[in-house]
Amino acid sequence: MPHDDIILSMNNITKKFGTVKALSDVNLEVRRGEIHAICGENGAGKSTLMNVLSGVYPFGSYSGDIVFDGKVCKYKNINDSEADGIVIIQQELALSPYLSIAENIFIGNEQAKAGVIDWNETRSEAAKLLARVGLPENVDTKIMDLGVGKQQLVEIAKALSKNVKLLILDEPTAALNDEDSAHLLDLVRQLRNEQGVTSIIITHKLNEVADIADDVTIIRDGSTVGQMEITAETPLDQDELIRKMVGRELTNLYPDHQANKPGNEYLRVKDWTVHHPLDADRIVVDHANFYVRAGEIVGLAGLMGAGRTEMAMSVFGRSYGSRISGEVYIKGKKSIFPMSNRLSMLGWPMPLRIAKSTV
Repeated sequence: MPHDDIILSMNNITKKFGTVKALSDVNLEVRRGEIHAICGENGAGKSTLMNVLSGVYPFGSYSGDIVFDGKVCKYKNINDSEADGIVIIQQELALSPYLSIAENIFIGNEQAKAGVIDWNETRSEAAKLLARVGLPENVDTKIMDLGVGKQQLVEIAKALSKNVKLLILDEPTAALNDEDSAHLLDLVRQLRNEQGVTSIIITHKLNEVADIADDVTIIRDGSTVGQMEITAETPLDQDELIRKMVGRELTNLYPDHQANKPGNEYLRVKDWTVHHPLDADRIVVDHANFYVRAGEIVGLAGLMGAGRTEMAMSVFGRSYGSRISGEVYIKGKKSIFPMSNRLSMLGWPMPLRIAKSTV
């Protein structure tokens, strides 16, 4: 691949939010037909940079210039960037759960004749796109009936419907299991090898960077701090990548855990069951049990859609769900307030934190 075949140049990009400088003179070059990884710690500015590129942050709200496919770009919104073939898939998927796969793929890009949607054409074209991404699903299937991995593939099919030239994936495998992650990365390779689609991937999974990327740009504290080319002869030096990401030698990826001696049990949730707020027959949380002792930091781990957020919201104020059942005990005493604010009404002093994380 010739090194001078640059499809994207972002030059001296600076973006401020009030007095906070999120990006400071960031530079990025991406070659046509490559898979380019952007790495950095949380808050480094990776997603902000891609939101500048895709028009989420419009021209005029940042300084610097963007050249895509030989043209200086001044995108006012995401529709402008999509018209040029730049499509971004955010970490939080933008699919409507109650619409079908076909409807989601062509939402805003309807297959219409004389102002009337041609549903036969819509389903036919959607089926062709699903075949391209390797998703053997009926196009009339609702998004809510698909797992997260398949929803990612629908998002990519949606991007392909817009004649994508540059596909941006923000943490695409963060909520996927190993099998779904491997399938998604294989698809990105296939789009590069067979259709010439250039991809930018934001990820924290360094093994995926080593496996799939052709080039890596490293961002730290809102600035570009390095670029690394990956070839068969020069595989990724993960230690060097980590040093550039954190700005220092990192001798221990996982520092020694400092255990805190917890106090007595403060909260216990028993047989907690929650149904979907709009579909009372659909169980979202199924007889969950957990307890927390005073002074503890408790993690709720699971894939996206596993029910972590829904469980927490339904317990803390019943701000989610229907047909909620189960028992809540505070300091060993069963809660007598079944409605909202059950914890604050009992003098909940919040001596603990509940942290949510995907695995």
